[in-house]
Amino acid sequence: MSTTTGSGRAAPTTREAASSGRRRSRHGGAITVFVVPFFLLFALFYLLPIGYAVFRSFRTVEREGTFGPATEVFGGLTQYEQVFASEAFWSSLGRVLAFGAVQVPVMLGLALLFALLIDSPLVKGKRFYRLAFFAPYAVPGVIAAIMWGFLYSPGLSPFTFVTGNVDLLGSGAVLWSIANVVTWVYAGYNMLIIYSALQAIPGEIYEAARIDGAGQLRIAWSVKIPLVVPALVLTGVFSIIGTLQLLTEPQVFRSFTTSISSTFTPNLVVYTTSTVPNFNLAAAFSVVLALLTFALSFVFLRLTNRRAFA
Repeated sequence: MSTTTGSGRAAPTTREAASSGRRRSRHGGAITVFVVPFFLLFALFYLLPIGYAVFRSFRTVEREGTFGPATEVFGGLTQYEQVFASEAFWSSLGRVLAFGAVQVPVMLGLALLFALLIDSPLVKGKRFYRLAFFAPYAVPGVIAAIMWGFLYSPGLSPFTFVTGNVDLLGSGAVLWSIANVVTWVYAGYNMLIIYSALQAIPGEIYEAARIDGAGQLRIAWSVKIPLVVPALVLTGVFSIIGTLQLLTEPQVFRSFTTSISSTFTPNLVVYTTSTVPNFNLAAAFSVVLALLTFALSFVFLRLTNRRAFA
């Protein structure tokens, strides 16, 4: 038997309340079945490696005498002192920041242009262009770097009229040659994110703009671009993280040129240090790089959000 609450609605009976509790219990069990495997894998392959890297960064190796046995002990901030004193690490960081300051805006600008083109009603064959723009992302990074390395090499490239006059693998241009490879690979990936945001814009907004007399260029500039700013911010964060993690392309290009050293990028510094092997110092480099990536991404988000809501 149900009772009436002050609002006029019937209060649930004891039987109904018990039935609702059983349903919640069943749903809770189903949620647990799906969520627990995720958290186990997340902890095993993400949290545990991070914790282990932090742990190793506070360790150091000591020896008794010159040829005594090595003993790993707690070293405090010893490894981090070496990180902050490493000129190679900070030079590599400045190099990738300069790389990102040029490459990221160019790549996102191209991605936005491609997304606007395939979203325009004036363009025919949208499926073909969408696939064509995205296709480079399907090429593995190592294969893309090898392919472009051959195209840049004067003795191997079919474009000898370019490579014979411009040393694309020289110390002055190799960073921007790598930027071209990264842009070629990831512009299509970012285009799809922006294009998905364009597809989510209600058609009524476009219809209202056309009624007001706006053409396609005006709609793109005043309607589409402002509404896909969140997607641009998202791709910007992804690009900042990817820039600071630059490794594959420089590592492959070392086979084609001597202009790339073993400390060309921060991740190459970490890789080279770990092959010494000095895992504790490599872990400290990794922790500092991760913190810098987080800080830069956080600042970028704060700045873009402040401008968006200004």
